[in-house]
Formats: sequence, structure tokens, C-alpha cells
Amino acid sequence: MTTPDSATSPQVSAGSATAAAPRRPGSLGPVGLVLAGGVSVQFGGALAVTLMPRAGALGVVALRLLVAAAVLLVVCRPRLRGHSRADWGTVVVFGVVMAAMNGLFYQALDRIPLGLAVTLEVLGPLALSVVASRRALNLVWAGLALAGVYLLSGGGGGGGGEGGGGAGFGELDLVGVAFALGAGAMWAAYIVFSARTGRRFPQADGLALAMAVGALVFLPLGIAEAGTKLLDPVTLGLGAAVAVLSSVLPYTLELLALRRLPASTFAILMSLEPALAAAAGFLILDQSLTATEAAAIVLVITASMGAVRAQVRRGRGAVPEA
Repeated sequence: MTTPDSATSPQVSAGSATAAAPRRPGSLGPVGLVLAGGVSVQFGGALAVTLMPRAGALGVVALRLLVAAAVLLVVCRPRLRGHSRADWGTVVVFGVVMAAMNGLFYQALDRIPLGLAVTLEVLGPLALSVVASRRALNLVWAGLALAGVYLLSGGGGGGGGEGGGGAGFGELDLVGVAFALGAGAMWAAYIVFSARTGRRFPQADGLALAMAVGALVFLPLGIAEAGTKLLDPVTLGLGAAVAVLSSVLPYTLELLALRRLPASTFAILMSLEPALAAAAGFLILDQSLTATEAAAIVLVITASMGAVRAQVRRGRGAVPEA
């Protein structure tokens, strides 16, 4: 995820406006942009893990949201007047959801490996897609996702603990697992409110305002945990790098890609996030995966791609509408 983590990219609001874009030959350019954005998000998450000993999980989230909000507000310069109370209510809820999604996910990263955290987080959007489609075929994809969770839980005789070894949830931090699942639920809510915000605000104005709301909501939590450590120049610099890698750069790349790439294709590419996260965890954090964990991630990716493709074939686009 964005996130999700990827989790804070504006794929829904931007993608909804381009869902009907024609497919073009030679679309490697926009595909490459999306993949580059995904790599940036996950390596930003890995960098955030290395920053946590200096500022704590909440402090890192506060820095990320603050820097990302500042950049987006300067670039977008959103108009503050002329919006209804319902418009502001939507953007405020979107900002709170964004803050909760990031806070829960970074708490998970502080406890469990990056690849597994993203895999569990992806279950939120996947569940939303399955429920919204109301098709029997999506029960197959839900079953694949559950099989992946079963393997992660140690049902297959394997699974991973801290840093990539271990034997399933029994040796994982269960609080970290709960945080990752909670982040997934917030990611599903993010999809809903991103779409609503995109319909009420032009361009990326709603995203910029929501990011500012999220930063204001989270700042007290970051100060409470990290205090004056947030003012350390090295911490500020690393926090800014996390914000650029995890929010600003992916947003820019995805916005460029979505001008030429159908939202359905975009959503399928986003399903690769767990694999990208596992690679970032291995290269940056030395978090290796067992064969069972790798199989579980593949099952969840397959389920996510299958659910998206089934939804597109039904003509409902890549993202469930609220």
C-alpha cells in the first residue's frame, strides 16, 4: 500500500478521471513510471524503518506527513474558498483516515518485516474489491488471499519472524500483525474517501488539503514520542527523504503515468506492492523471506490482481465507488 504504503498516493482520485483512457501500444513508459513509484514507496518505507530508532514510529510519520503536506501545498496551491461544508467534511475525514493509515502501518513496520506488513495491509483493499463486486468468482480470489494468510500464520509449516526467520504469526509480533491489518482497513477507507475527495476538489487540491489535515492531526503524537529529536538536522533530513520517497515522488510519477495508463492497468500494477516491499526489506533491512512466506505473498498478489481484473471485466473500473 501504500500504501500504500503506497498508501498515500493519489491513485484513486487521479485514476477515476482516466479509467476510460485508451490503451496505447508502447505503454512501457507509463508502466515504468508506476513501477518506479512503487519502488520509491517501498524503499521509502525501508528508510523509515532505519529512522525509527532516532525518532520513533510516530515521529517518523509526523515528519513524513509534514514535509509531504508542505510540498503539496506549495505545488498545488489549493483554493480555500468556495467549498461547501460537505466538501470540507469529506477532506477532513480523508485526512484523518490518511493519518491513521500511516500511523498504523509504521507501527507495524516497527514490529514486523516490511514485506509481510505490506502483504497484510493489501488485504484491506482486496476485501473492499471483493465485497463491492458481489461476484461469485471473487470468492476464489478471497480464498487465495486467505490461503496466503494461512501460510503466513504458520499453517504451512513455515512463515517468518522478525527479520525474515521464524515460524508464522506465533513468532511474529501479534501487535504488529494487528497494526498491519488495521492499516489495511484504513487503506480501504482511504480508497473510498480519495474517490469522494477527487469528485469534490479539482486536480490534487483535495489531496494537498487532506495531507495538511493529517499532518496537523499527527503532529502532537509525533512530538509526544520524539520531542526535540524531531528538530535534529539529521532526523529532519532523513524524514524529508522518507516524505519525498514515500509521498511526493510516487505521487508525481503516478500522476504522469495515469495521463496515458488506464486505471485498471494501474490497479493491477499496484498489486505488486508486496513483492516490491519484500525486495526493499531484503536489500535495505536484510529481511529475508522463507519459501513459505514468498508463496504467501505470491498468493495475495495473485488474489489482488484477479479481483481487479474481474471487476474491470464487469465494467465497474478498477476502484470500488463508495
